[in-house]
Amino acid sequence: MLLAIDAGNSNTVIGLYDLAAEPAKLVADWRITTPASQTASECGVILANLFALSKLEMSVVDGIVVSSVVPPLDPILKEVCNLYFHVKAIFIEPGIKTGLPILTDNPSEVGADRIVNCVAAFDKFGGPTIVVDMGTATTFDVISKKGEFLGGAIAPGLRISADALFARAARLPRVDIKRPAKVIGTNTVDNMQIGLYYGYIGLVDGILERMIAELGPETKVVATGGLAKLIASGSKYISTVDDMLTLTGLRIVYLRNMKAKR
Repeated sequence: MLLAIDAGNSNTVIGLYDLAAEPAKLVADWRITTPASQTASECGVILANLFALSKLEMSVVDGIVVSSVVPPLDPILKEVCNLYFHVKAIFIEPGIKTGLPILTDNPSEVGADRIVNCVAAFDKFGGPTIVVDMGTATTFDVISKKGEFLGGAIAPGLRISADALFARAARLPRVDIKRPAKVIGTNTVDNMQIGLYYGYIGLVDGILERMIAELGPETKVVATGGLAKLIASGSKYISTVDDMLTLTGLRIVYLRNMKAKR
């Protein structure tokens, strides 16, 4: 089985695929806080517990693929893969076969998660497509009709924006980030939730509107990430939400590299 790990700045998403099934089957998936300051032993304990709770043996893993945007975590993940799974992991980095031409000024700057998101999106939806990944930051990634990564945009994530508001305005309380029941608030909490939610939708849709105008009206938009469903419910342009887009891209890249080796 294939273990796919997407290590983000805030959360790490892990998926276990049965590649013998046709089509490949996602057997289990987990979302944990990114263990950026933990040792390999501590990370190993977390993984062992996740497998045990799902009644799975760690020995079933014979392949591992990793995308990471947390460089200090990379050597720890490599050690975990070697010690607990006895597998040398494939990391999404320069030299890995992705099948995605990157037409930016400096391709090595593009985050591994953005690359695998685009691989999965083009495989599932074709192009032109825009991928909106709503995590610690919100990224907009543009795929051409030919399946090329053209570039994109990066904005502060909704939670970062909310945290900045709470930190800098002493009299404003922390509030839940959710879709408000109305647009004209009658108390402080209402006012803040309306501003955060609809203000962020305005940011997302404003960027998407301009990108779609440049790419053409046939452009598809897919969202992923922890806040994707919340924002997509109010967006004019997001047509699809795919929580497993990154894991799907990791699986596709892994199989392409195994095929290339053979």
